[in-house]
Amino acid sequence: MEEKEDLKSVLPYLPLLVRSSTLFWPSKVVEALKSMAKGPEHSQVNSGEVLSVAICDIRSSLSLFEPLAPFALNGYALFFDDFISRAESTKWFGEVVPALANFLLKLPSLLESHYLNAVDFLGKYGIKTDLRILGPQEAGIAFLRQELIGALLACSFFYLFPVTNRGANHLPTINFDKLFTSLYESYSENQENKIKCIVHYFERISSCMPVIYVSFERKVLPLDSCPLFISYPDADPWSKSAVPLYPFEAYSLGSIEDHSTDALQVDFANKYIGGGALHRGCVQEEIRFMINPELIAGMLFLPSMADNEAIEIVGAERFSDYNGYASSFRFSGDHVDKRNVDVFWRCKTGIIAIDALCWPGMKQYALIPPSETNKALCGFIDQSKFGQSERLFLDMGPHEAKDKDNISRNKFSLHEASSTGVETNEGISVNLMLRNSDQKSCQFLRHKDSPGIVTGNWGCGAFGGDPELKAMIQWLAASQALRPFMSYYTFGVEALQNLGQVTQWILSHEWTVGDLWNMMVEYSSQRLKGHTNLGFFTWHHPSLTSH
Repeated sequence: MEEKEDLKSVLPYLPLLVRSSTLFWPSKVVEALKSMAKGPEHSQVNSGEVLSVAICDIRSSLSLFEPLAPFALNGYALFFDDFISRAESTKWFGEVVPALANFLLKLPSLLESHYLNAVDFLGKYGIKTDLRILGPQEAGIAFLRQELIGALLACSFFYLFPVTNRGANHLPTINFDKLFTSLYESYSENQENKIKCIVHYFERISSCMPVIYVSFERKVLPLDSCPLFISYPDADPWSKSAVPLYPFEAYSLGSIEDHSTDALQVDFANKYIGGGALHRGCVQEEIRFMINPELIAGMLFLPSMADNEAIEIVGAERFSDYNGYASSFRFSGDHVDKRNVDVFWRCKTGIIAIDALCWPGMKQYALIPPSETNKALCGFIDQSKFGQSERLFLDMGPHEAKDKDNISRNKFSLHEASSTGVETNEGISVNLMLRNSDQKSCQFLRHKDSPGIVTGNWGCGAFGGDPELKAMIQWLAASQALRPFMSYYTFGVEALQNLGQVTQWILSHEWTVGDLWNMMVEYSSQRLKGHTNLGFFTWHHPSLTSH
């Protein structure tokens, strides 16, 4: 295997050694893993306490001397020796731990195979798909097989990833030590149930390893004008947009991850993807990372998001069911993910990670600059449709946009190919007008039939945002991105009880993105000046929200 620049970028964050372009474990680690793979009768690893000692020995053989989070090993012993039944313990140490050891033994060969096959996977389009650090302002994608992800997450479970320089390079936590520390240091039942989700994932892949792919993409709205991309817009193009608002469906019950239609599902993300998933966090993003643990793999190589960046993950399988939220979160058993597979052998689960402003207070009513709307647009936009969407931000006034002919001219078909692309025999539109090799990312690989957006109260819980405003912001962005619909789950928030009624009134009056944007600017100006304390819905149309 030729040593690639891409491998060099991620190698400092892997626990493996490299010599003559070959990845390998130190001999002492191989010996320990082979012993563990033979089962507890041979390795004597038959309890959480013994497992924690084995982990320490492996870390020492790797010269990983960075201290673990306090009480992490105690957390292991507590969970596997006290919190699970004897039958579960017997299965875990007799079947799962040996399987995890085998995953780790295979990691060097899995990575070598990955780098060899990545060349062929989309190489004919000049698009890189191999594992590497997808750094700031670098649009790019990585395709990982589920087996490789399983081996990487086994490294997380055994605390084997080096942590030096991760923080300095804006990479989130990836080892599980803080997750187990929180279990021991200050017990909470939701932390125990988060670990149950992870344990269940390992049980599933140990008995039957899935064989499809998961893609991880950094999406970027360029800050500077670029002839090949939709760039980061200021307020003026939003105010003049003639794009019609697309259908909106509001649901008071249900959840984003259970939505039946194939659509892009929004992750209410921290700028460090995963948020507190491997710490004490247990709200929307953290729960999603527990029930779809393959998402955690992205935390290895995706640095924090800037204002003009989003992350899209396609193919992460769901393994667990749950009930409750935050302190009431509970693992409730196995989940069989029955979603279809796309032409790239990914489960048809697309997740868009966008980070909202944290506790914005009155600042959220200053829509200029339009940072939150642009953040959502970055997540929702399909840059492969640039040939269509270059006309989205038209130099038109809001009154001109009401003209029916203008609306019809700009209500583009979501089934036509990109005018700057070429159709492959899989029905994928690939943009070939690439002048900068750094921009060759899978932003340019999309199905012609664009999925809609499924979302909810983005940035409105722990981040303290205004739910009425955030709903409208996401609708603006989804419509501007030519998404055919938005499905919105209110989770019973009282302020959104009239959301469906308000959006249907707006749709019936054929508002454009520019119309809604200008109405929101006027409302926000009045909020900032203290001229109104009403919510947007009541201010916009009192008769719709009166009781």
